[in-house]
This record gives sequence, structure tokens and C-alpha cells, in this order.
Amino acid sequence: MPRILVIDDDPAICELVTINLEMAGYTVEPVNDGVKGQALAVQLQPDLIMLDLMLPRVDGLTICQRLRRDDRTADIPVLMLTALGQTQDKVEGFNAGADDYLTKPFEVEEMLARVRALLRRTDRIPKAAKHSEILNYGPLTLVPERFEAIWYNKTIRLTHLEFELLHCLLQRHGQTVSPSDILEEVWGYDPDDDIETIRVHIRHLRTKLEPEPRHPIYIKTVYGAGYCLELPSEVETNNQPANPSTVQEQT
Repeated sequence: MPRILVIDDDPAICELVTINLEMAGYTVEPVNDGVKGQALAVQLQPDLIMLDLMLPRVDGLTICQRLRRDDRTADIPVLMLTALGQTQDKVEGFNAGADDYLTKPFEVEEMLARVRALLRRTDRIPKAAKHSEILNYGPLTLVPERFEAIWYNKTIRLTHLEFELLHCLLQRHGQTVSPSDILEEVWGYDPDDDIETIRVHIRHLRTKLEPEPRHPIYIKTVYGAGYCLELPSEVETNNQPANPSTVQEQT
């Protein structure tokens, strides 16, 4: 039975989330303080963390960053809960390491759908490993067991979302993949009307794979249509990208 850690200082929200998650069959551990929540995350190793942005003592963004820096909690999916719903607020949440973002007030069914999607996507056996699918092309090889990529013989650590996004693009190598197709395949549902969610994670992938992230040559934006992954069909003779030092610094 999946265990979910809920870190939120609003008693009403905590009760609403806890009751409905338990009714859906999850084990729930609620806590109303970010520092205590971080400690519990290390102790319990939950399958999912639901983290409020506005917390006493230490805010949710800081807690999320700390969770991502700690090897013991780095791979635990985080669903950010917040009353702040502007695009920039979402970008900050994703940049802090959140996997998804739920704006208060929210419908219970929407919350449950996002929880299911996160747990399904971050299964210890990723989707890419469950089927006979493309896992390598040219200088890129995906390692689903560890959520890593071998990129020009260098190991690149990816978040769950980055892995699934890169896998999605790799399945359609050389083709333009629309935002709606990406949202459906990677997120499991349509989380937003805009595509800022995708843009943030595309930027993160570029910092890890592109020699010059601001001038991408591998993960291309097709304006008005989506994104396209274009890789050389054969690894270059020196097995290095154009500027390997940049890639190394960004990993």
C-alpha cells in the first residue's frame, strides 16, 4: 500500500487530503511543519510527498530543494500544494524540484488523479522498461532502472519527469511531438492549459544534454508545433559532444 507524506499547516486541507487519500487506499502521514516533514521524509521514505508551499519556519520551496539535495529523498516524487497559481509560481516550484503542482482550492478527483499519475510514473520499474521500446539512439542510451542517461559515454542523472520526457521524445526521434501528446504521455493527463510545465523541464534537459543550452542543437523547439529530438545517428569518433565541459558542469 503506497505511503504518502502530507506536509501542510492548514488543518482543514490536511484533514480533507488525509481522509480522501485513505478512502482511496493509501497510507497517509500528515505533518504541519516543513522541518518535521523533511525529517519524516528521511525516516519513512514515503512513495509520495504532498508539500504545501506556504509553511511556518521554512517554506515549501526550501524544503523541496533540501529533499532533492539529499540522496535519501532525492527520488521521492513531490506534489506541490499551494494557493499561488501564477505561471511564475509554478516555474519556481518546478525549478525547486517539484514533480507536479496542484493549486488550491482543488477538486478531490483532480488531486487523486495527480497522485495516481505520479505514483504510476515513478514506479521503480519505469514505463520505458515495461515494453520493448527504443532506449538508445546514437550517443544517447536511457537506463530506466536508475533513471539515468548515458550521453556520449557520460552518465547523466535525470529526474523521473526528465527521464519520461526524454523517453517520450526518443520514441519519436526526428519527429515533432505536440505539447498535448507530451502532457498525455508523460503526465498522464492535461495538468495545465498552458505549456509552461513542459518548457521548464525542456530547459532542465537542455542544461544536461546541450553544449550550449540557449542554442540547442539536439532538443529543438518547433514553434507552434512542439519539440523534436534530433541526434546524430553515429557517435562521434571522440565520443564527446561539441563542448563536453559544459555538459559536465551542468550534471
